[in-house]
Formats: sequence, structure tokens, C-alpha cells
Amino acid sequence: MVCAIPHHPLFLFLLLFLLPFSIVARTNGTVDVGTSITANNKDTPWLSPEGVFAFGFKPLEEKNLFLLSIWYHQIPDQTIVWYGYDGVPVSIGSKLDLTVDRGLVLSDPQGNELWKSLTILDNVAYGFMNDTGNFVLVRSDSVNLWESFKNPTDTMLPTQIMESGGVIFSRLSETNFSQGRFQFRLLQDGNLVLNTRDITTNFAYDAYYISGTYDPSNLSNSGYRVIFDDTGFMYILTRNNRRIDLTPRSMLFPATENFHRATLNFDGVFTQYYYPKTFDNGTKWTPIWSQPDNICVDIRGTEGSGACGFNSICKLNDYKRPDCKCPRGYSLLDPNNTYGSCKPNFAQGCLENDINSAEAIYDFETLIDTDWPTSDYEQLVPATETQCKRSCINDCFCAVAILRGDSCWKKKLPLSNGREDSVVNGKAFMKFRKSNLLLLQPPPRTLPSPPVPETKKNQGTLILVGSVLLGSSVFINFVLIGAVCLGFFLIYHKKSIESHHGNHSAVETNLRCFTYKELVEATNGFKEELGSGAFGIVYKGAIQMGSRVVAVKKLDRVVQEKEKEFKTEVNVIGQTHHKNLVRLLGFCDEGQHRMLVYEFMSNGTLASFLFGKTKPSWNQRTQIALGIARGLVYLHEECSTQIIHCDIKPQNILLDDCYNARISDFGLAKLLMLNQSKINTATIRGTKGYVAAEWFNSNPITAKVDVYSYGVLLLEIISCRKSVSDLEVGEEEKVILTDWACDCFQEGKLDTLVENDMEALNDWKRLERFLMVAIWCIQEDPSLRPTMRKVTQMLEGVVEVDVPPCPSQFSFTS
Repeated sequence: MVCAIPHHPLFLFLLLFLLPFSIVARTNGTVDVGTSITANNKDTPWLSPEGVFAFGFKPLEEKNLFLLSIWYHQIPDQTIVWYGYDGVPVSIGSKLDLTVDRGLVLSDPQGNELWKSLTILDNVAYGFMNDTGNFVLVRSDSVNLWESFKNPTDTMLPTQIMESGGVIFSRLSETNFSQGRFQFRLLQDGNLVLNTRDITTNFAYDAYYISGTYDPSNLSNSGYRVIFDDTGFMYILTRNNRRIDLTPRSMLFPATENFHRATLNFDGVFTQYYYPKTFDNGTKWTPIWSQPDNICVDIRGTEGSGACGFNSICKLNDYKRPDCKCPRGYSLLDPNNTYGSCKPNFAQGCLENDINSAEAIYDFETLIDTDWPTSDYEQLVPATETQCKRSCINDCFCAVAILRGDSCWKKKLPLSNGREDSVVNGKAFMKFRKSNLLLLQPPPRTLPSPPVPETKKNQGTLILVGSVLLGSSVFINFVLIGAVCLGFFLIYHKKSIESHHGNHSAVETNLRCFTYKELVEATNGFKEELGSGAFGIVYKGAIQMGSRVVAVKKLDRVVQEKEKEFKTEVNVIGQTHHKNLVRLLGFCDEGQHRMLVYEFMSNGTLASFLFGKTKPSWNQRTQIALGIARGLVYLHEECSTQIIHCDIKPQNILLDDCYNARISDFGLAKLLMLNQSKINTATIRGTKGYVAAEWFNSNPITAKVDVYSYGVLLLEIISCRKSVSDLEVGEEEKVILTDWACDCFQEGKLDTLVENDMEALNDWKRLERFLMVAIWCIQEDPSLRPTMRKVTQMLEGVVEVDVPPCPSQFSFTS
């Protein structure tokens, strides 16, 4: 039966009105060869079957500019997830054609070819826009010839896979889609990394995130794919099909109910987001997880500018994303790029030779917890704040000076890796030119008046009182004198109370103060001994209703009479926070009982790990060595008060659940009852085989003693031999490890040193680098030893390691 089509004018009007919507509804995602789309505000993009994604020209904020891209089409926030032509916008009238022999071809309004998907050997049958966000070019036998998923830009989507060697780039900025400074890469060795790069040459700088999925001892354990599955989970797949999660397993936003994307943001933070499918106009993309945790401090390399531009300061915001700002006296090199470099608003250099006029020309802005850690050129130790400032202001090369403890680091332009963070624990004195600042900078913020010195306050008070007394009667004078005395008494009493409370609250707010009875119960009467050392015996215990295992150290050599000094030093230790330090949880200071409560390390000491029956893998050993070095950098340079360990050895390195190295007993040297003004053999700290030469002469004790001990420890990690071995017949030359290791290095017998450890020998360059670093560390002259920061950089391969001289024959063997 044939139905007649009604000819009512209203019906025809409705038919014409609904026609465009019926076409959209009928789309199945297929794009026929010969189809084209033009950059304007009229052409409909190529939609996926359910209309989730669109492929076409997305209008940009700039008038008459469009971006060839794929975007989420259904949601109000039509987020771009892929773009062609390297992110370069095109003008109105540009055209995209789907051709048989060249795939996608982009041309400008004059018909000049700008970009094409690829040179295709086989003919394209059709294109298809998937609801996964993947646009594909398909051959007649349904084989995909080209996919947007295999040519990613800054985003990955569910069902997308990154193969070994794959890379995505960040944008240059929020609105500039050109390739930026950051990369997300799956290396051939199996590690997933985030790194900065040189945009011009594409040279990759040091990684600021490494997944740790490379196992040279067993390549089947190494990663080879990054998978973003259809449930919304991202993970690294190893060659033996082991899954290493990137998305937390506790993720509660399944892809059945939410849209997902993972984007390397323009600021270098890789983030997975979700967006509810039941959305409204107020719905936004919400982060699920991101890496790194703090990009401002995690970028450590000596090359490149860091998270922000040169001379800029990075600070993490509430969304774990970096904000960048120029310091006072500096302004943006490109006013449109707030994440770019900053230039000084004054001439920086040695044009003026009159040193005496420097303090009249320059001034400082003090910045708290701010540093540019890779721009040092000179260090002053010891130095006060006044000495640090004076040295910088009279040095025409010095742009900023950093004071941490009694050490002053001078830095010159350009400044890189600038950060403002509590882990810095130091003051930065930023130098600027007074006259230029007034001309080039906006008016400074109104600051509170500087505090008046106490002596001047008292002088002013006396002058005021004297003036009143001279002009008053005797009776009034007596009243005034009494009132003034009472006032001084009350003020002094109040300050005394505040000072008293201040001394005690510092520890209480950071650490828990245990009673002796609590720790007796926690350790079951100090029943299970974990170990003993120079500072006392360590016992295993449990606190918080037996749910948290701890290590309780009974100190037997601390000053018993000085309660205030003990609490002050404990507070310094308690404020240290680093992934390679054992964390102090609390203390006991009750009568003669002085104890420290630490987190418990389940895998024991590095000594038992290195010198046991089974030799640990080379990769594990190198990671442990790096962890210890980074922990020492923190103690030496990044604490509010510099801490010199004085007893670095494998017994004082503990291993956590994941075999990460954690330095213990740091800062305890400050608690010992030792004469600090003189050093002699009776007061030598440290352990036989790890002690630096300066303990035996009149040289000052600095952080370089830890560098020496670390060098010995590094040799132990390399060789799995003790620094001083028991004498064995025929092996006398191996008794002192430092001497034997130098002989092996000079004679090229690295295989002998590692006892034919094939895993280490197959990693020859790193083995040789680690050995040379160790020999630099054990130089008898402290000035020849590198700082721990440079040690870390050399171990990581970011700083070239020169061939070291073998140190003078020195060892402590008594």
C-alpha cells in the first residue's frame, strides 16, 4: 500500500526545518572519498556515529582563524583532542579533501597544499570517524591505512595505545597548539618518561618523571606499551604481560558513565581527566591523577629553563599545576606568555667598575623559600646574611644570592629551574637596580614598616618620659614613674611567657612527644632488638593500638642536662621530609630517657642487602646509589639548617617496602655530647673505612666528609664488597676497597672489581661513570671532591665526568 504524501504547507515547513537534524541523526561516521570540508562557520564537521566526536575546522578565538582538529562534540566544553598541520591555524576558506591516493589533504584558500596525512601506497576506500575519537583511513579490505590515534598530538583517549618509541608533545601555550617544551615518551628501554626539550633541535633534556619500568636483568619485565583501555584505566604493559597501573585502582569514574582523556598540558603536567556523561553547562573536566606531583621541584636538570622560563619563579597552585612569575625588577620577555622567560629591567653586567658605589646603585628583594638550584657559580661557607648580601652586591656577576644555614650560594644570569616551595628552606636575595626599578616597574606594594630596633625603642621611650617629667608636677611625676615601671614589667612578663611557650610548641606541633611508659609498652619492654650503633640500640615496636610498626632508638650519648637544646635539634630533624630519608615520628625526653621514634623499614639495612649470600641486581644497586645521593643533597642544601651526617655507611641506609634507599641517623651528630670547637682523634665521628682525611688534621669539617663516605659506600654498592675486608691469603690487595678499586680502574679491570657481574658489565658506560664518580668523592683534598648535587648530576649522566686522579694513599685502619 502506498501512502500519499500530504501537501499541507505546515508539513512542508516542518520537513525543511528538520532536514538538517535528520542528516546528523543518520550519519554513521563514514566519509566518502571525494568529500571535502571548508574552513568557515557553515560547513558541518564529520561526526562519529553517536555524535560524540567531530572532525573538521574548529573556530578559534582569533577572527577568521580555524584549527584542523578532532574535538568532543556533544559536551558544552568542546575540548580539542587532536590537531593536524602541527597545530598551525588556517584562514577562512581553507579546505580539507579526502582523496584516493593521498589521504587527507589540507590546502589554503588559493589551493596551495599545506599538509597531508601521509603518502599512501594503497588506495583509500573511505574515512571513518569513530566514537572513540579515532579518525581512520580505510582500504577496501577494511585495513586501516592511517589513524589519528597512531599520530597523537597532546592527548590520549580510551582504547588508544602508545607503542615503544611513541611520543606526544605539549602545546606551546593554552591557546597556541604548536609543539611545546614538554614530552611524554615511552622509551625503547621500557621506561615511560616526562621531559623538557629544546624546541629548535628537539634535543631531550633530563626526565622529571620516570616510571621505573626498565629491567636490564630481565627485559621481559620492561614496559613496551602504554594502554588506555575502554574502561578508563591507563597502564604500562610489560613484555611478559604484567600490568603496571598509572590510573589508581581506586578510580571511581568508569568510562560507561564518563568521558575520559589524558593530556600533556602546556605546562608539563600529564593529567587524566573525567567528564560525566550526564552533564550540564556547569560541568567541567576533573583530574583523576597527574604526574609529576610537583613539577616546580621535580625538574632538576642543568639544561633548559625548568618548568617556567629563564629567570622566572615556579610555584605550585592548588590544582598541582605550576604558576610562573617574574621576580621584582624583571618583566616578561613575551608579555603574552606568562610561562615564558623574564628579562631584567636594568643593565646586568660589569659595566660599572666603582665597587664602592654598588650599594648606592643596587638593592635586594628578599624571597622566602625560593631558589634557582642549577645556576650556582660560587659558594661561601660560613657566611652570615650580611656577608652573603655584601658579597653579591659587590660582585657584578651576581644576580641573586641564596642563604641556607650558614652557606651562601651566588648565582648569575640566566637563572634556571626557579621554584618557590617549602622544601627549599632558604632565603633568596634578588638584586635589582634602584633607579631603573623606579622607572620601569609599577609602584611597589605597600609594605609594613620595618621593625624598630629595641635599643631605639627604649631611647624613644626615655626621651618621651623625660619630656613629660620635666613639664609636670612632682605628684604627677611619681604617678607617671609608677605607671611606666608597671608597664615595662607587664611587657617583659608577657614576652617571657611567649618565649617560654614558643620554645616548647615548636616540637609539639611537628612531632609526637611520647612518655617513657608508652614506649616501654610499645616495644614490649624493649624486647626485640633491631640493631645497635654509635648512638644506641634500636628496638621494634608498635603504636596506635598496635597498627603502626615503628623503630625506637634509645640514645645513650646525648647531653642529659640541656633539655632546650635537645628539643631544638630534634625539631630540626623532625622538619626534614624527603623520600630518601627515614622519617622521625616522635621522641621521648623524660628524665634520663632520651629516645627517638622512627618509621619502620621492612627490608632492613643496605649492609645486609649488599653483603648477603645473593648479589642484588645491578639496576637495583644503581637506583639505591642515586637515592642515597639525592637524600644527601637534601640534607646538605635544601634543609633550613644544613645537616652533615658524619656517619654514612651501609648500616645507616635502610630499605623500605620497595627497596628505596632511606638514610637514617641523620642529624644525630648534633645530639652528641662532643666538643664542637676542636676536632681530635678522640672526638672523631664515623666508622673505620668511611672516615675522611680532615678528621685527622686541623681542616674544618664540612659537608665534604659525607661526600667522602658516600664515595666509599658507592664503591661498596658497585662491587658488593665491604670497605675493609678480613685478610684473606692471596687477596691482600683487596683488603682496603678504596685502594683496590683505584687499581682496578687504572688497570682497566672493571670485570675483576664487579667479579664478572654480567648485568653490570653489559651496562659498561654507567659502570665506568659510577666508578669515576666514586673515585672523585674519595679524594684526600676536600676541595677536589664534588658537592653531592654535582655527584647526583654526574651519576644521572647530565654532567660529564672527567677521569679522576687516584687519591693519595690514606685510610683509617686503626
